[in-house]
Amino acid sequence: MDARTLGTAPHALPVSALGLGCMGLTNGFGPATERAAGIAFLRDAVERGVAFFDTAEVYGPRTNEELVGEALEPVREHVVLATKFGFAFDDDGRQVGVSSRPDDIRRAVEGSLRRLRTDVVDLLYQHRVDPDVPIEDVAGTVGELVAEGKVRHLGLSEAGPTTIRRAHATHPVTALQSEYSLFWREPEQSVLPVLDELGIGFVPFSPLGRGLLTGAVGADASFGENDIRATLPRFAPDALAANLALVERVRSVASRLEATPGQVALAWLLAQRPTIVPIPGTRRTSRLEENLAAAGLRLDEDALAELTAASDEVVIVGERYPEAMAAMIDRS
Repeated sequence: MDARTLGTAPHALPVSALGLGCMGLTNGFGPATERAAGIAFLRDAVERGVAFFDTAEVYGPRTNEELVGEALEPVREHVVLATKFGFAFDDDGRQVGVSSRPDDIRRAVEGSLRRLRTDVVDLLYQHRVDPDVPIEDVAGTVGELVAEGKVRHLGLSEAGPTTIRRAHATHPVTALQSEYSLFWREPEQSVLPVLDELGIGFVPFSPLGRGLLTGAVGADASFGENDIRATLPRFAPDALAANLALVERVRSVASRLEATPGQVALAWLLAQRPTIVPIPGTRRTSRLEENLAAAGLRLDEDALAELTAASDEVVIVGERYPEAMAAMIDRS
């Protein structure tokens, strides 16, 4: 697979053009994958060219890092590991808010290093901005961890333009992670211009609209209690039926190109900027193969314009998060 670079020298991080979002292996989209199967899947992803893996302390919680760490330990020198801190947990391990206090960051990193079976985290994201801790303190603490050799690069997740600028002025930010797809293009308004200006890479999660843009989710789809989509307004029955209009427009382009809707959606993202590295998540080898083929799909100007126009014209129904989750997103 082709390589891309997040950030700029001397803080550049080379990665594969497509990464793998690992959350769904343990939570968010139904029961956790059986451990041996998950390990085999992750090692197969490496064999197929994936060299950028995204996990987080909160996934599981903590069990996702353990799975990723065990699977990738034999090939650690050939892959880039990204993980995240920033959530607080109670004594039973349940997530109970956010915390990016310096001591909590250090505790989180020590735990991540142990679970990931590594001496250094390649890319460390603040998972959610903590309104009670100045971002300068957060970036400064990660900068200290970089100096100590425990972290290589600082990243932010779901951070707004002002926060990005303040963090970057304290310690260089290599990558910003946020949702971005034909279904959700808000980052184009204020975030992407700042990233372009500062030389920061962009890592879109949910680049396939949490499965919608694969074309595999129908209007009659139902989601189990362990599936995050059961709580998302965009997937409520009436909203889902309306939102499939965009999928049909994508499907039309895909049919003409003899590709799948998911491949076209990923290729559209890759074409937006050379500094964009999507991290679609899956636990199925067939879907992994399909996604990776998108890295070799080149869309001509007509196809790109048609897809962008479809995204502009179809009104997406339903917010991407329920109110409580939306309140944790930084817009400053």
